[in-house]
Amino acid sequence: MSSDYLLVHKKILPDYFSKVIAARELLASHEAETVKEAVERCGISRNTYYKYKDYIFEPDKTSQARHAVISLILKDEAGVLNAVLTRLTDLHTSVLTISQTLPISGKANVSITLDISKIEVTVEEITKELKEINKVKSVHLEAMD
Repeated sequence: MSSDYLLVHKKILPDYFSKVIAARELLASHEAETVKEAVERCGISRNTYYKYKDYIFEPDKTSQARHAVISLILKDEAGVLNAVLTRLTDLHTSVLTISQTLPISGKANVSITLDISKIEVTVEEITKELKEINKVKSVHLEAMD
């Protein structure tokens, strides 16, 4: 089974990965009011922070993740979004928000925020299941918290 995720000891990773996590925690705890302040305190650039902030998580934090944001591109046909929502319900997620753009060129962008606290599969498996739905063009995990 291929995976988009790795479990790697931070000893072999560049130190800025840990600094990205530290900056995100400063913002979450309101110890830093802005991204600029957080990255300056952690010693990284804003570019580094934005490049990695949605891709680096500590294991204990991701195992307790309660929310995920997934973006999809769907073919503009009746029933496609309903099929996605049905599949998400079958996977024990709870949809918190849905945002859909007006369809352009027969495709619609959809962003869905999920409560994933009761899932019995990994988030990767959820995205894989969604990709298998007919008329779903792409699926991307945007963020987890």
